[in-house]
Amino acid sequence: MNKSTLNIDGRIVDYISGETILEAARRAGIYTIPTLCHLKDTKPTGSCRVCVVEVEGWRTLAPACATAAAAGMVIKTESERVTAARKMVIELLLASGNHNCLICEANGECELQALAYRYNVPAPSFAFPPETPYHLEDNKNLIRRDLSKCIMCGRCVRACKERQVNNAISIGYRGSHNKIVTMADSSYGDSDCVFCGECVQACPVGALVALKSVGLGRPWETTKVRTTCPYCGVGCQQLLHVRNGKIIKVTGAEDGAPNKGRLCVKGRFGYDFIYSPDRLTTPLIKSGDGFREASWDEALDLVAGKIKEIVAKHGPDACAGISCARSINEDSYQMQKLFRVAIGTNNIDHCARICHAPTVAGLAASFGSGAMTNSFADFAKAKMFYITGSNMTEAHPVAATFVKNAVRNGAQLIVADPRRVKLAEFADIYAPIKVGSDVAFINGLMHVLITENLYDKDYVERCCTGFEALKAKVMEYPPERAAAIAGVSVDMLKEVARRLASVKPAILIYTLGITEHTCGVHNVMSCANLQMLLGNVGFECGGVNPIRGQNNVQGACDMGALPNVYPGYQRVEDPAARAKFEAAWGVKLPEKNGLMIPQMIEGLTTGTIKFLYVFGENLANAEPDIRHAEHCLASAEFLVCNDIFPTETTRFADVIFPAAAWSEDDGTFASSERRVSRVRKVSEPPGQAKPNWWIFKELAKRLGHDWTSNNGQEIWDNEVSHLAPILAGIKYSRIEEDGLQWPVPDLEHPGTCVMHQEGCFTCGQGRFMALDWTPPAEVPDKDYPMVLSTGRRLFHYHTRTQTGRCLGLNDLLSEETADISPADAARLGVKTGEPVRVKSRRGEVKVKARVTEEVPPGLVWMSFHFREGNANWLTNPVFDPISQTAELKACAVQIEKA
Repeated sequence: MNKSTLNIDGRIVDYISGETILEAARRAGIYTIPTLCHLKDTKPTGSCRVCVVEVEGWRTLAPACATAAAAGMVIKTESERVTAARKMVIELLLASGNHNCLICEANGECELQALAYRYNVPAPSFAFPPETPYHLEDNKNLIRRDLSKCIMCGRCVRACKERQVNNAISIGYRGSHNKIVTMADSSYGDSDCVFCGECVQACPVGALVALKSVGLGRPWETTKVRTTCPYCGVGCQQLLHVRNGKIIKVTGAEDGAPNKGRLCVKGRFGYDFIYSPDRLTTPLIKSGDGFREASWDEALDLVAGKIKEIVAKHGPDACAGISCARSINEDSYQMQKLFRVAIGTNNIDHCARICHAPTVAGLAASFGSGAMTNSFADFAKAKMFYITGSNMTEAHPVAATFVKNAVRNGAQLIVADPRRVKLAEFADIYAPIKVGSDVAFINGLMHVLITENLYDKDYVERCCTGFEALKAKVMEYPPERAAAIAGVSVDMLKEVARRLASVKPAILIYTLGITEHTCGVHNVMSCANLQMLLGNVGFECGGVNPIRGQNNVQGACDMGALPNVYPGYQRVEDPAARAKFEAAWGVKLPEKNGLMIPQMIEGLTTGTIKFLYVFGENLANAEPDIRHAEHCLASAEFLVCNDIFPTETTRFADVIFPAAAWSEDDGTFASSERRVSRVRKVSEPPGQAKPNWWIFKELAKRLGHDWTSNNGQEIWDNEVSHLAPILAGIKYSRIEEDGLQWPVPDLEHPGTCVMHQEGCFTCGQGRFMALDWTPPAEVPDKDYPMVLSTGRRLFHYHTRTQTGRCLGLNDLLSEETADISPADAARLGVKTGEPVRVKSRRGEVKVKARVTEEVPPGLVWMSFHFREGNANWLTNPVFDPISQTAELKACAVQIEKA
C-alpha cells in the first residue's frame, strides 16, 4: 500500500494513494471539515462546496471531498478564508429553499441546520421565492418528498444509484430549474421506486422523510436501539428510534455488518405490525365454535394435563412440535428442550423443512456442514457470480445491492433462472433454464469443464473424493443432452462453463429455486459438485452460499429444532452426543430420530400424532395443497398455538397462547452467513402476552422440570454456548455491536468468515456426488398444460402476521397476481389487471393477470402472500425423499380468462 504524508492544521497525516483530503483527514480522526454532499462509499461530486479547505500555494479553495491527497500538501481546514466561504455557501443554501426549522421534521438532525449553528449564520439575506414550482408529495404512506427543502446535494441520487443500484431517481433539468426527478418526473408512487428508503436516510435535510414517523417525536426525544431485522436471512442491523417505549422510525446501522446501513422496504418500513390492534393479548381456550379468554394458569394447566394424558395413553411420540424460524434462537432452543426433556420425543421440527432442509442435508453430505460457506462481505468484492434459483432483488434486496455493486465495479454475473429476474438485467449471461432442470444443466457444465480440461485438477486431487464416479456420471450429460433438458442452447451452456472457469474464485449463490423440488437435496449437491470441481470452496469470494428465506431459519436449525440433531448439529442417534445432553439436562433422551413436518401433519389424520404444538407458523397458508393441510389440522385431537395474531392455523387450535413479538423480548438471531446477532427489546408485549421461552418453561415446570434460566441471555450464555461447540465462544457480551459468525470455538476466537479453508472440509475431504436428473413430480399435459412456480414478492413477507399489518406496504401491493408471458396473455385474450382463473388438480384461485416479459411462455408465477390468491391452494404435496421438502416450485396448472 503506497503511503505518503501531508500536513493538516499542523498535524502530519499519512494518506493512502487514491484517497481524498477528506478521507485522509477522517481516517486520522480530524473532523473539522464539514460536508453536505459527501456520501460514504460513493463517488464524490464536490457540489455543495461546504467542505472547501485552503491548500498552501493554491489560488482557489479546494473541495476536500473531491480533491486527491498529495505528498507535501499543507492544508488549513478552518482559516478565515475557508470559514467565510463556508458561511456564504450555508447562507445561499438556506436562502434557496423553505428552511423553517421550527416546524421541519428534520429539526435536530438536519445537517444544514447544524452547520448554520456551527458557523453562526443568521437568517438569510435573500428571501425564499414567494412562488415555488416545488410541491409536497406523500407517497404510499412511506416517504414524504418536499423539494422546497432540497439543497441539491445529490446524496439521494447516489444512494439510489450507487448503493442500492435501483436507478429510480436522478438530477433533472438545468440551471436554476434543476431538481431531483424520478422516471418521467413523476411522483415516487408512480415511478419504478422500490421504496427502500435509502434516499431518506441519505438526505441531510428535511426534503425526504419517513412519512410514518412525521409528528411522532423530535430526535432529542427518542432513543436509538440497535437490533436485527425480523425479515429475511440477511440479518440487517437496524437502529430503532424509540419514544415512550414505541418504535417511531427505523434506520440502518451505518457501520453494522452485514448491511452497512442499507435496508429494504420491509426492513425500513415494516416495523409497526407489532402495534396492530389485532394482536393476541390473552390466552384463549376453544369453546364451542369460538374461543373464550382464560388465565395463564388455566391454559397452561390444560395443555400440560393433555400432554400427560396423551403420553400415558399413547407414548411420547404421539406428541409433535413445530418451532418458529422468525422468533429468537432462545425460543427455539427452549421448545426443542421441552419436547426432548419434558415430553420425551424428538418429534420437533420447524419451517426449514419447507424451504432449506435440502441445504442442510445436501451441504452436510458434501462438505460436512449444511451452512453458507462465505460471508455477505464477499459479495461486493467478488469477481464472478453464478446465481441460480434466486430472485435476490425481491427476496434478499440488501444482499442483491452488493452483487450489483460488484458488477458495476467489473465483476461478471451469470444468472440461471426460469424467470428473467431483475438481476438478469445486470448479467453477462442470462440462462433461462426450465423449472426443475438444475441437475441436468450443472451436469452439462461439469461435462464441459472436464472434457475441455478446465477444472481445478490440483484442488480435486488434494481436497475431494469421488471424482471418478462424478466424471462417469456427467459424461452421460453431454452439452447436447443437458441443454435440451434445460431448454437453452448448447453454445450458451458451453459459454457458461467456460466463463466460470475463467475467473477464480467464483461465488455461487442460490435460494429456494434450488431447494423446493423433489430433487432439492440433489440440486444442492450439484451446486457443491460444481464449486468443488472449479476449486472455489474455502476461499474468500467463493463457496456455496444459500441465503435463507426467513430471518432465523439458520438459528432455528442451530438450536436443534430439527428431529435428528441437538443444538449445534450433534446427532441424536450418536450415543456420545446423547450422553452429553442427558448429563446436561438430567434425563434419559429418546434414541431415534423424530418426525419431520409432513409426517407430523399426515399423522394427524392417521392418529399417530395426537398432540401438535405449532409455534409461530401458519401451516394452513404455508403448506402445499391448503385444503389437505386444513383437513389434517382439523383432524388433530389437540392442537396448541403460540402466535402474535389470529391466523388461518389458530382457527383449529384448542388453546392459543399470546406471544411476545420481535422487539418485545431480548434474544438473538442467526443470519444466513452464520452470524449470531442481538435482538433487543424496546416495547412491552400487549396485554398478557408473554415471551415464548417463558411459555415453554412454564409448561416444563408443570411436567416436572424446573429450569433455572430466566431470560434470553441466561439461556444462551449458560446453556446454548456450553452445549454447542460451534457456538462456545459466543456470549452476549461479545455481540453487543456486530455479531459473530460460527464456528466460534472459544472466547478468543474472532469468528469464521470463510468455511472449509485450505481444502479442509468439516468432513475431511469434500465429497463429489454422482447424480442423475429427475423431472418434477408433476409435468404439463393436455389437461394442465402450464407449469406453476412460486416465490416471494418484494413488498410482502407474511401478510397475516407481519407486512400485511404495516401501514403503507399494502398500498404498494394489495393482492396476488398470476404472472404470465405476453404470448400466453395474447393466447388467452388477457391484459394486465384482468381476472384469470388458475387451476391445478388440487384447487383453483381467481386472481388478476400480470403480463410481463419476466416470465417465459408456458410458465405461471405466483406467490403465497395473500390468502385468497395463495399459490398453495394449487401446489403439489409431494416431497424430496431425503429432506421431506415439498415441491413448491413446480406443478401443472391450466389458466383461463375469468
